[in-house]
Amino acid sequence: MIVSKFGGTSVGTFDAMQHSASIVAEDANRKLIVISATSGTTNDLVALENPELDSTSKEEILLRIEKRHFEIIDQCKEQEQIRRDFQELYSELREHLDQFGRDKRWKDRLYSFGELMSTKIFVQVLRETGVDAEWLDAREIMKTDSGFGQAIPDMKQIPKKAAKFIQPDKVYLTQGFIGSDIFGSTTTLGRGGSDYSAALFAEAVKAEILEIWTDVAGVYTTDPRLVPEAKPIDEITFDEAAELSVFGGKVLHPATLKPAIRSNIKVRVASSKEPHKQGTLIVTRSEQEPVVRAISLRKDQTLLTVHSLEMLHQHGFLAKLFTVLAKHKISVDLVTTSEVSVSLTLDTAAKASNKVEITEEVLAELREFCEVEVENNFSLVALIGNKMEVTSGIAGDLFGMLRDYNIRFVCHGASANNICFLVKEGTGEEVVKKVHKKFIG
Repeated sequence: MIVSKFGGTSVGTFDAMQHSASIVAEDANRKLIVISATSGTTNDLVALENPELDSTSKEEILLRIEKRHFEIIDQCKEQEQIRRDFQELYSELREHLDQFGRDKRWKDRLYSFGELMSTKIFVQVLRETGVDAEWLDAREIMKTDSGFGQAIPDMKQIPKKAAKFIQPDKVYLTQGFIGSDIFGSTTTLGRGGSDYSAALFAEAVKAEILEIWTDVAGVYTTDPRLVPEAKPIDEITFDEAAELSVFGGKVLHPATLKPAIRSNIKVRVASSKEPHKQGTLIVTRSEQEPVVRAISLRKDQTLLTVHSLEMLHQHGFLAKLFTVLAKHKISVDLVTTSEVSVSLTLDTAAKASNKVEITEEVLAELREFCEVEVENNFSLVALIGNKMEVTSGIAGDLFGMLRDYNIRFVCHGASANNICFLVKEGTGEEVVKKVHKKFIG
């Protein structure tokens, strides 16, 4: 069985839906199709959550959502049923906006309309392409806790629900990103969670391959918009891909690979616009494992440095530090320590899946036992590859060529698959170009 996930741009227009539907039709093993909201819809739904939105702006956004979907519906051969289905969801959306108590539960229900609308339309496009697909509500299977906004999947319940609702001889179309808790309330897996949903579905149905269809032809050695010489990668290991997704790769959601690694499911990343290109296959072991496979760049990083003489030859300081961070649900990326200082990198980018906010409350708690310095406007550059911790000379070559740049933070040796460092915002792009030319060509 193949589980295929199509992103927002792959279902954003009628032509895009037709392209994606034809891909599904090409292989009878594509039994479970997971799709995102149409491109732009989730952003519109997020805009609607603003309680200060005036009625005119609200109507403009709602009409934009309606227009975007009807432009697709109007080109379908059979429109009666999907018009009814869409209109029902659209009316529910309007009613939901009039409800009070705009908490995280309310927001998750709001965000879910995007995926529900797109799947109601795409199932008809699939049928008109010759694929007898059955619409499936992901919330029946994707059971989670009640952590609205960033729900944690229930790994025991999901396979049981999948066995109940999914038959191996049928084709199903379902939604990414959304689930439900034990009380039946709609939850979401966080921004970008459609990839994660697809991986969880793939694990639940014991699929052999998980396909991620997007608008780029696989994983590249770096962002081709930044470096035109960037090359597509034919094959990459799970370890490399996991590091790449965490440190700024735009193709995969960071959590996507966890279920695939657990169940040894191959992951293929390919372009729905150019399906003839092979894309990138992510596997446990790759035939070629170069020292440097890819370079990534992540902007809007924050450097948090704490200093205390209590650290010197004392135990418990790090435990105290991380207890405070854990209490405030602050996710730390990289850590370096000296005898009396600890430096941490935090992802404070607006679109980060684990965006961190350093509040005055956090700073006050930390200052009870240490000095704290917060520095913003950094970019994190990561070299992703293999056996980096035992490869002689790589650090010398890297930092020798960057001697004219102020490197603020280096993390090397903790992982065989990456070397990471911080540079000031604005120089990251130039650094990536130089490093890519030196190590990849």
